[in-house]
Amino acid sequence: MSAGGVRGAVVRSLGGLPGQFWWLWTSTLVNRLGAFVATFLAMYLTVDRGYSASFAGLVGALYGLGGVVGSVVAGVLTDRLGRRPTMLIAQLGTSGSVLSLAFVEHPVAIAVVAALVGLATNASRPAVMAMMADIVAPEDRVRAFALNYWAINIGFAVSSAAAGLIAQLGYELLFYGEAAMVLACAVVVFVKLPESRPEQRPAGSPENAEATAVSMGTVLRDGRFMAVVALNLLLVGLIQQAFVALPVTMGQQGFTSADFGLVIAGNGLLIVLLQIPVTRYIEHRDPRRLLVISALLTGYGFGLNAFADSLALYAVAICVWTLGEIINSPTQMGLVVRLSPVHGRGRYQGVFSLSWSLSALGAPLLGGFVIDRFGGNALWAGSAVLGMVAALGYGLLLRRVPAAAGEPATASGEPSEAEPEKSPAGAA
Repeated sequence: MSAGGVRGAVVRSLGGLPGQFWWLWTSTLVNRLGAFVATFLAMYLTVDRGYSASFAGLVGALYGLGGVVGSVVAGVLTDRLGRRPTMLIAQLGTSGSVLSLAFVEHPVAIAVVAALVGLATNASRPAVMAMMADIVAPEDRVRAFALNYWAINIGFAVSSAAAGLIAQLGYELLFYGEAAMVLACAVVVFVKLPESRPEQRPAGSPENAEATAVSMGTVLRDGRFMAVVALNLLLVGLIQQAFVALPVTMGQQGFTSADFGLVIAGNGLLIVLLQIPVTRYIEHRDPRRLLVISALLTGYGFGLNAFADSLALYAVAICVWTLGEIINSPTQMGLVVRLSPVHGRGRYQGVFSLSWSLSALGAPLLGGFVIDRFGGNALWAGSAVLGMVAALGYGLLLRRVPAAAGEPATASGEPSEAEPEKSPAGAA
């Protein structure tokens, strides 16, 4: 490709998005560059502090439980207080709780503070996603969500590598470093990101009545949306096995931790290399078809682990399910926005975030149980089945999806995404 062609591709991939989005993207990148503690918390507790693996597992579960609570609470705050205040509260809370974790010594105190870290860390997700939906035009949202996911994975790859080196100098430096980076993220939000919550109508107006009618009950009674949350829970639960069941299975076959690190690095590398070009290809295509394809790729990718007996085959399996992950993430986030009323975006994003928090809490327990009782091959075969179930669910559920603004309406005659912008209760 010529220099002009490369420049044109970059402009098409990165151009046309508002400046506020790029400050939000920068805050995400800074946040993820400093995400040291969660990755190395179990190793810190067992190696540096001398606690048992069971205690480390309990702390990890409480961290996940905090994330569950944080997702719901932050969703409500995002709609009531606004996107910017919720992000600032979450980031300041994360910085303070992470720093506290470096100093607490009593087991109960460690467990409680870890739960607070999980709560605060996950509380920013609904606000970030809601603000992104507020400030980016409907036709550009899939691309914007993909760029945000790209920033998350760049930050994760860099922070994971850096944390391993920093930990050799002292685990406390990980806590100090994350607290400082999250604080820097809060500074970016405070200085550069104005509030984006859609303006409320005057009291007593029909529009305001519709806006205030969006409650957590509204979200939970939205059957189609809750089905999307459940399907995402299935797929995220599969992806979680890459960091729990996969290393266990490889260890049982005699592979080392270095072998696992080598092949799993392919996941982050592929996302960094392919997320943008793949998104350019899929961003205006049928979300139903894309989600079906992504579910099949994810399920079959993990299913291939049943046949893997070499690093090359494990690498092939990772390539398959990573492609499913690349397709799924921005498409799924775009779908969530389509199904969310404007004044309920925070609550909808908070409940959707539950699928991630619940999978982090339950997937490790389920994967370990299946491996212990039935063996690794049973888990991987079950993963392929779950991928097919999710694909079938998407195919049946999304036969009628509201079209984004600028796209033709669906055959069923459902309103386009532009209509809920005027009527907040339209997607409730």
